[in-house]
Amino acid sequence: MKKPTAIVCLSPYSGGMELDAIKTANHLAEISPITLIVKQGTFLEKKANKIKNNKIQVNTINFKSSVSLSIIKNTRKIVQEHGIKNIIFFGASELKSLYFAFFGLDINLCIRHGTTKSTPKKDFFHQLIYSKVNWHIANSKHILNNVKQIIPYGKNTKDIVIYPSFKFNTPSPIKHKPLTLLHVGRIADGKGQIDAIKACEILVKNNIDFQFNIVGSFDEKYKNHFLDFLDKCPYKNKINLIGFTDNVEKYYNEADIFLFPSYGEGLSNAFIEALAHNLICICYNNTSFYELKKLGFYFHMCKNLDIKELGSKLLFVSHKKIEEKQYSSVNFEKTKKNFSIENELKNYKSILT
Repeated sequence: MKKPTAIVCLSPYSGGMELDAIKTANHLAEISPITLIVKQGTFLEKKANKIKNNKIQVNTINFKSSVSLSIIKNTRKIVQEHGIKNIIFFGASELKSLYFAFFGLDINLCIRHGTTKSTPKKDFFHQLIYSKVNWHIANSKHILNNVKQIIPYGKNTKDIVIYPSFKFNTPSPIKHKPLTLLHVGRIADGKGQIDAIKACEILVKNNIDFQFNIVGSFDEKYKNHFLDFLDKCPYKNKINLIGFTDNVEKYYNEADIFLFPSYGEGLSNAFIEALAHNLICICYNNTSFYELKKLGFYFHMCKNLDIKELGSKLLFVSHKKIEEKQYSSVNFEKTKKNFSIENELKNYKSILT
């Protein structure tokens, strides 16, 4: 067994990073005693309490801002009380406080990156707070390249790509009428739900019956903009807002096409899961989707932000649904090979003390 490890994620949200933190805690409990540190009163606390057991301890911290004396004092106390030697931090803004929480402690500090960043952080202050990082963990080669461009490295900082792992169930056979589309992800600016809905206009014009299930919670800052758009959509009765659900598997099993025109993903958990379900997947040609192509996955990429091409591709695969499902059938075995728990744990063992 590795020395005690803390998974730290202080986010108040309920998106991919938060679910990754929970999943990583579950997986690493096989090789290390785990303490999960989350913000009090959040989605993450509720999820964490469901998995709490003799291998995973859950601690919560109450704070109002990312620069917080409460984060500093309480995180330091938890780390010392549990004899924690490895820290895996999911996040960004709270690192300012965590730098002081860990100051002078003998720990192996790892930061896990899963989101494409755009603003360089190589000023003096960020050089200071990143100076004690031992490992940058990227969930794809694309994200690692982004980290190298954006994030400062300390003199002892190393990096590694660790693909996340997934639980894979045998995909369901094609049996859906009408044509069923799916998007999974937080409804937020840049996630692509509006582009996806606009692309569906071509199905309406060609008299193709369909339903489009959109699974995910709202970014409250984006909610009114999205709902105003949807209210004016002439085929809004075809769009089903599911919201957040613990049973997303149901919607993968009911879908034919995964329409995912995200503007700037890292490595999308939802897209990997759609590939594993042998859905016909369509995305823009940006970020880590090129990487998945190089790994041999079958799916369709459209020119970035080109809604017209997105619609044309959607129409094409709708007419060729049976053939496209056959071509996509290679993806199930490829996901098991590339995103296995064995590979993930092997890589974490190589960096944890």
